[in-house]
Amino acid sequence: MLYFGDRGLTIVSAFPRSPRTQQGALVAIEPLASTPTTVLFQYNPHTLTRQLEARGADGGPAATSYTGAPVETINVEVELDATDALEVQDPTALALGIHPQLAALERLVYPPSSRVIANVALAALGSIEVIPPSGPLILFVWGVKRVLPVSIKQFSVTEEAHDPNLNPIRARVSLGLRVLSTDDLGPLNRGHDLFLAHQVAKEVMAQLASVSTLPIPLSR
Repeated sequence: MLYFGDRGLTIVSAFPRSPRTQQGALVAIEPLASTPTTVLFQYNPHTLTRQLEARGADGGPAATSYTGAPVETINVEVELDATDALEVQDPTALALGIHPQLAALERLVYPPSSRVIANVALAALGSIEVIPPSGPLILFVWGVKRVLPVSIKQFSVTEEAHDPNLNPIRARVSLGLRVLSTDDLGPLNRGHDLFLAHQVAKEVMAQLASVSTLPIPLSR
């Protein structure tokens, strides 16, 4: 299970004595909500593609000088399947298939309907002011060592099977995520501290990698 409190995100196994594989997840923290919305991956993706683009002093490819954290993108493919739930006659799966799971993921890229309705009402009253966008802080959780603030830049769904009522019962969701670094988030944003902690942890782990056996001449 996932908990987000004053000390950050905590991942707790439901069976602490069992060596179960942790599940990846997306966690959305709404500005005014008391508890976050957690979307656990039904199955962990088999592969995870990461791309890092260095930020150079001239705005182009960096050589030895970096002006900030690299721009990192993550691409994952999430599988959803209602087969097990249908076998045990789960009422939600029987009535809706995997619509709820898809909706939980898709909701992350929608503005709240309450904000849309409020802005329509303000426009009808002749107000030129609208409620400013204040989306949730979205965290990509991939084990305790990678809890990253992200924005969802790409989202595609391939529905592969449907029940007689055309509810999807198997689908693949491709997610394109951009990691938000300290260059993107202000110091008062929770994601700022999470990314900084991630970078510090990466620096510590890098010290554990021995370079003494690499065939690179360091001196003449």
